[in-house]
Amino acid sequence: MGEKIISMPKYFIPLLLVIFFPRNIFSENLGKRIASVPFQLVGNYIVVETRVNDSPPLNLILDTGVRNTIITELDEKDSLQLSYSKTINLQGLGHGKNIEALMSDSNSLRFGKFTLKNRSVCVVKDKLFNLSGQIGTKVNGMLGADFFQDYVVQIDYSARRIRFYDIKSFIPPEKYDVMPMNINGRKMYVYLSVLETDTAHRKIKMLIDTGAELNAWFQTITSEALHIPERSIRGRIGEGFSGEIKGIFARVPQICLGNYCMKDPVVAFPDSASISGIMALSDRDGTIGSGFLRRFNLIFDYRRRNLYFKKNSGFKQPSRYNIAGVEIVQSFNYIPQTEVTHVWEKSPAEKAGFKEGDIILEIDGQKTFNLKLSEIKNYFETPMKRKLYVTLFRNGKTIESELNMKDRL
Repeated sequence: MGEKIISMPKYFIPLLLVIFFPRNIFSENLGKRIASVPFQLVGNYIVVETRVNDSPPLNLILDTGVRNTIITELDEKDSLQLSYSKTINLQGLGHGKNIEALMSDSNSLRFGKFTLKNRSVCVVKDKLFNLSGQIGTKVNGMLGADFFQDYVVQIDYSARRIRFYDIKSFIPPEKYDVMPMNINGRKMYVYLSVLETDTAHRKIKMLIDTGAELNAWFQTITSEALHIPERSIRGRIGEGFSGEIKGIFARVPQICLGNYCMKDPVVAFPDSASISGIMALSDRDGTIGSGFLRRFNLIFDYRRRNLYFKKNSGFKQPSRYNIAGVEIVQSFNYIPQTEVTHVWEKSPAEKAGFKEGDIILEIDGQKTFNLKLSEIKNYFETPMKRKLYVTLFRNGKTIESELNMKDRL
């Protein structure tokens, strides 16, 4: 029998070219790229491995809500050599005293082979925050807004990369929307549109804060303050430089960045005492946090004061909040231990008998030492029609608890 000859389809060679070409050949040309730095996304936090001068690697949260790099905690395995120029007071959200920090000037921040030079670094005198325990990953502090001042910076949440581009050769991307930013004290602000009721739109000035895990918070002090919806719950919003922040959680109909609108987001309204110090120094209406920002890939052109944004695959993820009303930290022993630190008043956790200091042993039959902190928090943030079963350990005894996880908003 003769050989059977099969002709090659004419599209076969172009198909091979598509398969074997490097992926980045099809990416947008944004000009001369200086560096590409990986990051971890822990919850909603961007965590970047950083060397301060010649230090061993430190894990720092990228936090545009602070001006400079701030070191909040170092353990026995960490080391840091700095020359201090003065002592300063750090002021932030919360009802309490400001905290003291030592200021060091003219430092280098290194990310792999890439270096940001001439940066100020503050070291908090007392270990107050326990960021590591709160997010379940070792964290030494925060990278501030001066991270953005020398380059055009892209935060690609999809690829978990931060890319730096030369300012002069930067080419604005065609597939991104753009809006102007205000810069004040190195911090970045944009105007968002909020649908306060079914018909009332408001344009409001918001701080861009990648270090705030929530979607947004709105001021409650001035006569122009956003109306707080009737359906709401009271809880603990978090911890600021100036102390504890309490307030109200509620859903607003939508918040919009340009033409992209997030429907029914859960937002916070801090008590006036928690924000009075900050609001006295600013004309902003609130803060837009990483819970909202992570739904976009972002490009910050700090010098030209432009923010470029494009929604990513996480844009339509549901807005979540602490339904159970229990806050936890996780230790970093050989066997991780999950401890209850706060129980909200009138919350399902309080009604189920949770108390501060309780150790969570099991949640829905899962041993907590096998779970990451983010996985445990996920249980407490997911609405359920049935009860959530939790085993606690208190004063040498185990306690079986049942949580009502019905959505309260």
